[in-house]
Amino acid sequence: MNRHSRLRAGAGAATAVLCLLAAGCSGSGSGAGVHGTPGAAGLRDPYFPKLGNGGYDVSHYALTLAYDPASGRLDGRAEITAKATQDLSAFNLDLAGLTVRGATVDGAPAAVNRAGNELTLRPRDDIDEGAEFRAVVTYDGLPQTITDSDGSKEGWLKTADGALALGEPTGSMAWFPGNHHPSDKASYDITVTVPAGVRAVSNGVLGSEKKGPDGRTTSVWHSAEPMASYLAMLAIGRYDTTTATALGGKVPVLTAADPAVAAKSAALRARIPEILDWEQENFGTYPFAASGAVVERDDDVGYALETQTRPVFPASSFDTPTLVHELAHQWYGDSVSPATWKDIWLNEGFATYAEWLYAEDFAHTPAQKSFEKAFADDDAWAFPPAAPRSSEDLFAAPVYQRGAMVLHRIRQEVGDDTFFEILEGWPARYRHATATTKDFTAYVESVADGRDLSEVWDVWLYGEEKPDKAPTG
Repeated sequence: MNRHSRLRAGAGAATAVLCLLAAGCSGSGSGAGVHGTPGAAGLRDPYFPKLGNGGYDVSHYALTLAYDPASGRLDGRAEITAKATQDLSAFNLDLAGLTVRGATVDGAPAAVNRAGNELTLRPRDDIDEGAEFRAVVTYDGLPQTITDSDGSKEGWLKTADGALALGEPTGSMAWFPGNHHPSDKASYDITVTVPAGVRAVSNGVLGSEKKGPDGRTTSVWHSAEPMASYLAMLAIGRYDTTTATALGGKVPVLTAADPAVAAKSAALRARIPEILDWEQENFGTYPFAASGAVVERDDDVGYALETQTRPVFPASSFDTPTLVHELAHQWYGDSVSPATWKDIWLNEGFATYAEWLYAEDFAHTPAQKSFEKAFADDDAWAFPPAAPRSSEDLFAAPVYQRGAMVLHRIRQEVGDDTFFEILEGWPARYRHATATTKDFTAYVESVADGRDLSEVWDVWLYGEEKPDKAPTG
């Protein structure tokens, strides 16, 4: 991300099963064989303790959505394939607002309870540890815009001609139920139907786009590689689109721009293949099957975001450094995702350092000069990058600028050959997985051939005090 600019019952069988667990609804299992317990309602993330859910691991989301920009109504069906990590009698999904119309687990009606952003499903029969199961939730309503603690808007953002769905850090729960913590990544199929005159753009590869007899268009988007839910996106509106290929013709590139900013952004959008070539040379094999960008008017979104395969930008922030930053996130943050939100500096520090490297290669600005400029900014020393004070600090200067300073200090200590081995090896080691700060420091030390890096960690990553001067290497 770059924020510097920054239940009512339905018909039929569902009616009989929408009941409150607190009132004693126990599903339709036999009872005699009950052995499971409810999964945890939250994963105790340091900044969002109720975000995510325990007891299961999602492998795939199949979302079928229909949106009417005129009324603002979203109709949805979420099919969630998961594996139980314990014997489960019930499990939770994160969902903000919207009205649940019914739910099933493995085809049988499930009891439903709503409490704030927690949606609890109790299947008819307990689910054994290790068993794969399929939950289906149907829902509708007017999706919410969520205001973050730093004042940014996420979730479902209405635009003049449609909507934009963005999810960092918690906003994806505004448009589909799920396990909305970055530690639980899954593949996605997102099918979206919209009225005539507008288009739906999402993550991954466009599988099909068909117009129905009623004039509505249905688009099917497929993301085969695991994706944290905060990186899922949906853009609905009038767009000028372009297609190209990158990385030797292997990766399709689709960009979409609001007509008001299409001409202004066209030249830079056309440079995405060129920038991906440079980033793959430095960061290793591109980790996804597609790429692209969505460029919106400034009134529609106030920040750029590294949504997987297809970052989103306001027009005023669609410049070369920001594009380099968000595309670098495809390696650092999207493929290797933070295990908790405390590890967010691993996303932003690397993406910021990618800007420094690009300036070093193409703008005759050595990374040392960028390092010294960041060092001089007192805002970057408000707290250690590995220890934001609260959720309000997740996108503050220390996470970005001091996070990049940590990487430069590693480079100074280990030399260019080892440092660029780290740049490429780190996303390869944790490709399509999640990682912690401790994972990173251990990895760097394993590559650094016994070099003592304690000063880098103690002063630059975890230290509270600003050193007297910036090291020159």
